[in-house]
Amino acid sequence: QVQLVESGGGLVQAGGSLRLSCAASGRTFSSVTMGWFRRAPGKERELVAAISRSGRSDAVTYYADSVKGRFTISRDNAKNTVYLQMNSLKPEDTAVYYCVVDLSGHIYYTGAAYEYWGQGTQVTVSS
Repeated sequence: QVQLVESGGGLVQAGGSLRLSCAASGRTFSSVTMGWFRRAPGKERELVAAISRSGRSDAVTYYADSVKGRFTISRDNAKNTVYLQMNSLKPEDTAVYYCVVDLSGHIYYTGAAYEYWGQGTQVTVSS
């Protein structure tokens, strides 16, 4: 059984930075897709960033347009951990952030495609 445990959320002022971490357990994760969704109050769930098959020649990284140039996703396969470095944070980044895993290794843009979810971590950006 795959388990995902997130950490690193919190309250930060606009322009600040946070780093989210997601530690995965239950199997080998080097060939799977790992990513982050977020859900803001009153908004649809959104895929923020994802990384597939890290370390392989066919690895792919995805970023939502709203976070390109500000957020960076990375993973440490030895630690089964994925990170989301969030810089230049804006109030509109305020949301609950969820770590996700897809065992197929593909990147899907809808949440329903991901079988495994973390519990979520709150990120609040004050203006």
